[in-house]
Amino acid sequence: MTVQSSWSHKRPGDPEGKGIGMSDLRHDMSPVVDMTRRRVAGQTRSFRPLYVDLLPPCNNACPAGEDIQGWLDLAQAGKFREAWQELVRDNPLPAVHGRVCYHPCETACNRGELDSSVSIHAVERFLGDKAAAENWTIPVAAKPSGKRVLVVGAGPSGLSAGFHLTRLGHQVEIHEAGPLPGGMLHFGIPAYRLPRDVLMQEVDRIEAMGVKIALNHKVEDILAEQAEGLFDAVFIAIGAQIGKRVDIPARDAGCVIDAITLLHEVETGDPPRLGRRVIIYGGGNTAIDAARTARRLGAEETLIVYRRDRAHMPAQASEADEALIEGIKIKWLSTIKDIGEGELTVEMMRLDDNGRPQPTGQIETLSADSVVLATGQQTDSSFLRSVPGIVFTADDMLVVDAGMMTGRPGIFAGGDMVPSTRTVTTAVGHGKKAARYIDGWLRRQAYVPPPKHPVVGFADLHLPIYSDAIPSRQREVPPDLRKGFAEVVSGLTEAAALHEGRRCLSCGNCFECDNCSAACPETAIAKLGPTHGYRIDMELCTGCAVCVEQCPCHAMEMVSETAHAAETAYALEAIR
Repeated sequence: MTVQSSWSHKRPGDPEGKGIGMSDLRHDMSPVVDMTRRRVAGQTRSFRPLYVDLLPPCNNACPAGEDIQGWLDLAQAGKFREAWQELVRDNPLPAVHGRVCYHPCETACNRGELDSSVSIHAVERFLGDKAAAENWTIPVAAKPSGKRVLVVGAGPSGLSAGFHLTRLGHQVEIHEAGPLPGGMLHFGIPAYRLPRDVLMQEVDRIEAMGVKIALNHKVEDILAEQAEGLFDAVFIAIGAQIGKRVDIPARDAGCVIDAITLLHEVETGDPPRLGRRVIIYGGGNTAIDAARTARRLGAEETLIVYRRDRAHMPAQASEADEALIEGIKIKWLSTIKDIGEGELTVEMMRLDDNGRPQPTGQIETLSADSVVLATGQQTDSSFLRSVPGIVFTADDMLVVDAGMMTGRPGIFAGGDMVPSTRTVTTAVGHGKKAARYIDGWLRRQAYVPPPKHPVVGFADLHLPIYSDAIPSRQREVPPDLRKGFAEVVSGLTEAAALHEGRRCLSCGNCFECDNCSAACPETAIAKLGPTHGYRIDMELCTGCAVCVEQCPCHAMEMVSETAHAAETAYALEAIR
């Protein structure tokens, strides 16, 4: 087998050759000697090894900004409470996210290039469920600031903001228009995906920290509310809980309802009677939720009508797969033209070169007792229209700056009402981000985000020896046994969570495998003890780069002596 040298003097992001990185996956321990490459060892060392801390792709992809690798490392060691504490530093709703997040972290996971990605969401759910079962709490250690913050909306973004602001020492009050906290977590995501007791346990923990939630309190005048409550800052996170209207002629239509209303009425215990044949119009995640809900309400035939094909469907592939497994059918490349009593007219579509649907003139009639419209959501932001300084986009989204503040000083906004990806995790990330900027604004000390380290790709890893590790699987209720709104997917056992955590490759950060010290021919690398890393004795190091080539996770790089001379503080420095 031919194996190229695993380092070079020039690598992506380093055109001047100041550092040496690893780029090729190894399958054995026998490198091919390239006699043409420049030597770095000899009487005069031209390059030296340096321990580095780089950014794992999972952390980089997480919209909530979790240190996924950090808490996975604690979890795989069986330190579950410490792992949970590390997790909730960034996300106060791990049991929720372990169930409803679409885990872009797993899409980015380098392990996916080997066998399959680490099931991060499953371990996150395990930690969240364990915290609830053992009643773990979150202490607030920050000194009270004396500042009051009003949060409008108790959805995921508002809850996150309240949590993080409280941990920063501020007094938080959330005003929620609805009868229950959670927003779309409570009224938009069906219970078979997110049991309500799981949601409320995490909300209760936030309240136990001192966050006050006032229910059935709709804010009509934001400036008056702020003045009357003596609030020093405001965070608006009312979400998008109104279904968008769609221009479809309806002739004596029987039951036509929007998906948001359907899901809300099911949650409040007053579901509509949909009949035997139900058609859902739309292709997003809400359309999938509405279709699966209709099935649970007794519909015998449930059909999703979508104007594009599977490749262009905005719904998550896993959600669409679940719908198909449950017997829901999808009619691709079709759009509704007219809705009548007991039937509707659809037109077949075709996709142009840009993937946009175009009419074909082919018409078909479908029978339906009910039609559920899932064509998007919008925000009821009319109460903000008269506030000086607040600006909206052409599609009625609230304009905020890089620090989540609107054009009105002291009023911030986030979640689904600002331009962004509309997911629970993004909303929670907005809440955390806004809390940090609000904290800086209140203290008159502008928050400056820390710089990000370079991201480690799969090509940067050096894996001469590895074994396939079968991922842990979450059990699911068989489709023919799925009745009502009981949860469909179960969690991991403790043994499975440990196994899954140990599948992490620790990309870009040392996990003390001892490969470097074992490989060093000069015994120049000394271990400093568990969690303390290593020290390189530069009096003994010859710059041979063997340690760098044997590091599996790219936690070491070779840097030129010339470049290093300007940064002598790194000499003999431990990695942690």
